[in-house]
Amino acid sequence: MRIAILSYEYPPDTGYGGIGTYSYYQARALAKLGHDVHVFAGATRDGVWHSEHEGVKVTRIKREGWLDRLLGDAKKMRAWWFQNRVTTAYNAYRVLQREHDRKPFDFVEAPECGADAMVASSFMRVPMAIKFHSPARLIMNIYDVPKMDRELTSFAEQLGINQVEVLTSCSRFLADEVATKMGEQKPIHVVPNGIDVPLFDRDEGIDVHERFGLPRDKQLIFFANRMEERKGVHILKAMVEQTLAEYPQIAFVFAGRDLFGWMEKRILPWVKDHGLQDRFFYLGHLDLPSVRACLKASSIFLIPSLWENCPYSCIEAMTAGLAIVSSDCGGMPELIEDRRTGLLARNGDPASFVAALREMIEDDGLRERCGAAARVEVETRLTDIAIAQRSIDIYQGWIDGQPVATETQRDRIERYLATRASGDDVGALKAKISSLELDLAELKTRPEWRWGAALRKFTTLGRRRK
Repeated sequence: MRIAILSYEYPPDTGYGGIGTYSYYQARALAKLGHDVHVFAGATRDGVWHSEHEGVKVTRIKREGWLDRLLGDAKKMRAWWFQNRVTTAYNAYRVLQREHDRKPFDFVEAPECGADAMVASSFMRVPMAIKFHSPARLIMNIYDVPKMDRELTSFAEQLGINQVEVLTSCSRFLADEVATKMGEQKPIHVVPNGIDVPLFDRDEGIDVHERFGLPRDKQLIFFANRMEERKGVHILKAMVEQTLAEYPQIAFVFAGRDLFGWMEKRILPWVKDHGLQDRFFYLGHLDLPSVRACLKASSIFLIPSLWENCPYSCIEAMTAGLAIVSSDCGGMPELIEDRRTGLLARNGDPASFVAALREMIEDDGLRERCGAAARVEVETRLTDIAIAQRSIDIYQGWIDGQPVATETQRDRIERYLATRASGDDVGALKAKISSLELDLAELKTRPEWRWGAALRKFTTLGRRRK
């Protein structure tokens, strides 16, 4: 199969987070399975640049032109995310279309975050899939982003979602959120993120104690994530202060981009004032080999996030065989089974995290059992090859007219609501769903519905795929 992956994020140039990591592992795994894979990603310098690695073709694009000038006012109104998504999607479409004309693709995959497929899904006749990672409608309210930018960014992402043939999600939690809070009616296949275990296990010869000055006589508790509120950075001081006071054999190590100044302006001055520099280390942004080396040198991995889907920080810690203390938010219970592959603390509750850290620190057997079970979990169901093959099965099923079975929106919503309501409430909600379905069928007979469909057809030049 000839497959295109549209992802602005792609290492090393633009590999900023989980989406870039996923795209990298997915592209390589698809190529190892014998497929022809071409990645279309962002660039840090102007122009269109071509390269190849491990059987994967990569085209990087950065262009500024009429569209940037047209959207200049969006930047002035602090709608930076929206402007970025529109220009990224347009530039990716132009290059993808040329390559498709030269040699057609069988399927195109893209994340919803970034709206990479927004333009291509409107104007190209090739099957496409969106994989949900972190939709703007679900997470942008956490950030200090103007309402206009949130709304426009959500709109741009929704355009891409609406016009693709296949939807997947990296966790059941996120699929449920998309169905219930975003009203998505198409089936959503749950396909978790995968990791290349042999690549992770490779010894890169990095001595983190020597390179970063980390103490060899301490048990290291490691945090590797962006320094932002969604990742729980605002509750770090409370848990760090109490844990360090109780356990002199412990040191904390933090790595990740400090885009909002949490470390520089709030935490590091506090560390200095309390004389904790020999037990608190901030390493800044690290490349992947350095992160992996830190994981392998640590005893416990910390995930205090407020919202997560299927994060690579957790999957990599599991691959390292680390004991994990995580928030119970979002999709984390799908990765961490409490007391078997880690410990789950209450979301946003520093005291709960301190209690979980205390148990992990004091119980060597628990720490070893959880780490070993986490590694087995990765080897059993989260390898990159297994995940890539699941994606191929879904795409091939659509091409063959024999879709892979998954939950319908109705089944998903009923299950979702059943876990949050009493028996009487569930019956009432089912009746409400049936009533709404009848209302929707009636709406589709009205002139206004037909006018809306005609407008959509006009705005996409009549080329929206069936």
